[in-house]
Amino acid sequence: MISIRLPDGSRRSFEQPVRVADVAAAIGPGLARAAIAGKVDGRLVDTSFVIDRDAEVSIVTAKDPEGLEIVRHSTAHLLAYAVKELFPDAQVTIGPVIDNGFYYDFSYKRPFTPEDLAAIEKKMAELAGKDEPVVREVWKRDDAVRYFESIGEKYKAEIIASIPAHEEISLYREGGFVDLCRGPHVPSTGKLKVFKLMKVAGAYWRGDSRNEMLQRIYGTAWASKEEQDAYLRMLEEAERRDHRKLGKELDLFHWQDEAPGLVFWHPKGWAIWQVVEQYMRQVYRDCGYKEVKAPQILDRSLWEASGHWEKYRENMFTTESENRYYALKPMNCPGHVQIFKAGLHSYRDLPLRLGEFGVVHRNEPSGSLHGLMRVRGFTQDDGHIFCTEEQILDECVAFTAQLRRVYSDFGFDDVIYKVSTRPEKRIGSDESWDKAEAALMESLRRSGVPFAVSPGEGAFYGPKIEYTLKDAIGREWQCGTMQVDFQMPGRLGAEYVDADNTRKVPVMLHRALVGSMERFVGILIEHYAGAMPPWLAPVQVGIANISEGQLDYAQEVAQILKKQGFRAEADLRNEKITYKIRALALQKLPYILVVGDKEKPGANGVRKVAVRARGGVNLGVMTLEAFAARLADDVATRRQVGPAA
Repeated sequence: MISIRLPDGSRRSFEQPVRVADVAAAIGPGLARAAIAGKVDGRLVDTSFVIDRDAEVSIVTAKDPEGLEIVRHSTAHLLAYAVKELFPDAQVTIGPVIDNGFYYDFSYKRPFTPEDLAAIEKKMAELAGKDEPVVREVWKRDDAVRYFESIGEKYKAEIIASIPAHEEISLYREGGFVDLCRGPHVPSTGKLKVFKLMKVAGAYWRGDSRNEMLQRIYGTAWASKEEQDAYLRMLEEAERRDHRKLGKELDLFHWQDEAPGLVFWHPKGWAIWQVVEQYMRQVYRDCGYKEVKAPQILDRSLWEASGHWEKYRENMFTTESENRYYALKPMNCPGHVQIFKAGLHSYRDLPLRLGEFGVVHRNEPSGSLHGLMRVRGFTQDDGHIFCTEEQILDECVAFTAQLRRVYSDFGFDDVIYKVSTRPEKRIGSDESWDKAEAALMESLRRSGVPFAVSPGEGAFYGPKIEYTLKDAIGREWQCGTMQVDFQMPGRLGAEYVDADNTRKVPVMLHRALVGSMERFVGILIEHYAGAMPPWLAPVQVGIANISEGQLDYAQEVAQILKKQGFRAEADLRNEKITYKIRALALQKLPYILVVGDKEKPGANGVRKVAVRARGGVNLGVMTLEAFAARLADDVATRRQVGPAA
């Protein structure tokens, strides 16, 4: 008798080995129809998997996160199946799941067209409609290599040949299509009902630019049409908010081929940057950080000592002078250790908090560059805290509180917390990793926030908390980080004098609130769709005169506001007032002031302005003094004005 324990604690007994599908059927016909996989003692398996011993079993449906991933992976196979049906000469390579969908890479003699994509999607729907069984088969590695070579699939044969000979090779068959995969997969193609192909892009075989360029077809798949429709609407909204498009429309920045992955900031874009930087600089001061500046270029020997040369060499820009080798810094931490080492520190000096708006450079592949979101040169709001083991917990708790306040001020109140623990390849003792991981988790518990754990995703020198914010349309952006490092200070010779007069190595906490300044500005632009709240807006108020008779007054209003510290611009062009108001509105300004003869100061000397808030909201005529007070309050409270998009 086999006893199956279900998630609710109940048990089902079977007289003989039973498939996962049979367990689902025993629970009920509705679950049997919805089942796409199972979990047996924590391991994901196909519904055809046979359970031959007592086990804990749960049924996985498309509504479960794991189930949705299986649907997407199975849809990637369906895509490859359809491509082979329509284009028999195409060769399949790999097809993984990605966020919100999947892709599959193909080698084919000509580029796929939009018409091809439509035909492939139609064929996928046809194959899904046949509800063909998806069957797992176990092969010997060499037999699988010979099979794929015999049908002309050299890429698939190469992948299988790289698998150790003793490992089990699982293939999945649906109709006449066979593909390599660990699985699990849906039991039949009929389970794949909601999908859409999105685009074609180029991708090198195995990600190596020396290899053949393949064609990558991206798609999305969901458990329901409603979810897919919501996702597609989000994509449309994301396109409308694209910071690259808005950057051009609002004259914020640009890129050009002479400086790949580097930003040319225009005055208005740099104004946003400066507001963010000065705000963050105040946060540094308020939280007890001392601002420093380390060199851009450091000798190779320092990077070797820190461990970066071995772990990060391919991403570093290097140079040579007088037979010495240098690297443009990709991180700020080794430089901050040198600043710490420059003087003799006592335990009474700790925690010592150093902060820098440090410019770093990383040799990212050209194909991965993406506007402000991924660049080769960027500035980090980077800080390092040198402390004792006993101070780690308090510093981490304080940092989380700082981060929540900062994100809230910028308009982000939904934050996700994740602790990334020790990777397989790491430095340091298990004891030090135990202490670091425990401190990070306890700090989040004391902060009263929920958190997830991501095993194996920590840095090579220490675990970390990753802070991810959600923007106005629900997208997630990982920005902040707190890392506990027992390793680098000792490797670089940092010490302090303890109470017993002995030399000890400090713990180093690596922390960033917004991370890359460039990326954060890009996130802000997309979050607000370019319509920044007054405190962030590059131009807070535009002034437009109705006719030539108010030219001097419009200039005077602009100058008065500028002297009060506001970012104001006057549009004095000889154009109709309706034209100028529209032009200023297209710049997404928080306020537009219109001045005519009625607004000019009369005998009483009172200056007036007709005020329009963003979105065409008419606030009527008020004194310039009253308007300035209103704008000052908007800035002080970081309040949004008018619609945010």
